[in-house]
Amino acid sequence: MTMHVAVVGAGLIGRGWAMVFARAGVSVRLYDVDAAQLGRASERIATSLQDLHQAGLIDEEPEAILARIECQPELARALVGVAYVQECGPENVAVKQAMYTQLEAAVEARTILASSTSGIVASQFTGHLAHPERCLVAHPVNPPYLVPLVEIAPSDATSDNTVERTMALMHQVGQEPILVAKEVQGFILNRLQGALLNEALRLFRDGYVSAEDLDKTVKHGLGLRWSFMGPFETIDLNAPAGVVDYAARYGPLYRDVDTQRSEANPWEDETLQRLDSERRTVLAADQLAERQVWRDRRLMALMAHKGQQPIV
Repeated sequence: MTMHVAVVGAGLIGRGWAMVFARAGVSVRLYDVDAAQLGRASERIATSLQDLHQAGLIDEEPEAILARIECQPELARALVGVAYVQECGPENVAVKQAMYTQLEAAVEARTILASSTSGIVASQFTGHLAHPERCLVAHPVNPPYLVPLVEIAPSDATSDNTVERTMALMHQVGQEPILVAKEVQGFILNRLQGALLNEALRLFRDGYVSAEDLDKTVKHGLGLRWSFMGPFETIDLNAPAGVVDYAARYGPLYRDVDTQRSEANPWEDETLQRLDSERRTVLAADQLAERQVWRDRRLMALMAHKGQQPIV
């Protein structure tokens, strides 16, 4: 693939995006305002690429992929001639507004400006631009080089051409894009994840379940099905006659449960401190980084397994 992209931000998500593009043959310029973070990026990317190679998820030698990623300390040079920019800056509207003013002034007319934001809609940080039609959100899942879903979330000002080109690019680099048809805070994935987390915290807070048993419920129950099919297909297959039959059987239960949910904030400090205390008995704080590596390697094994299955 003969094109150049820029990734603005060399943190975890930015490094992940750089690998996504580079392993697909795209030349990447990786920039970060923090010189120290940018300086560490190549080594960390090299380690991840070695893991991918050992897991059988990339055939090309890691060194060849890494060679396509240029760590560029000057933003203006990083943006020269690129067709697409993936911004991975802080989750702050004012910061993003300033950043997009800077990006728009430096790129060519047809360059797409996409944000990795987890929940801020594009109109909040691109509405002031001269050309918001070339801006949108392309929200990945962490880490994007292992979890392929990308939420493409345009604003009302985003052009159809920008959406189509971004969707096509994501397919070309091996991601699985979905279209968020209307602006909504948190997009789709984090609204779904948030609903589960809110209920999980309520059940834990109110003494119905321990943190460990709550996690077991998902990883040994719901998560097994959700690793290869979504909630709508799940309920369609869980009743003899499909969705309507399922709703007739279980809809009243879910409606009743929904009315029982407390309006109280489940993210209160007391609940989180108690949750943290339980988690630290299972995993010490100084072991978190090691466990993150374990998580990524488990994801690699799962992706390798899924890659061997028929595409449906």
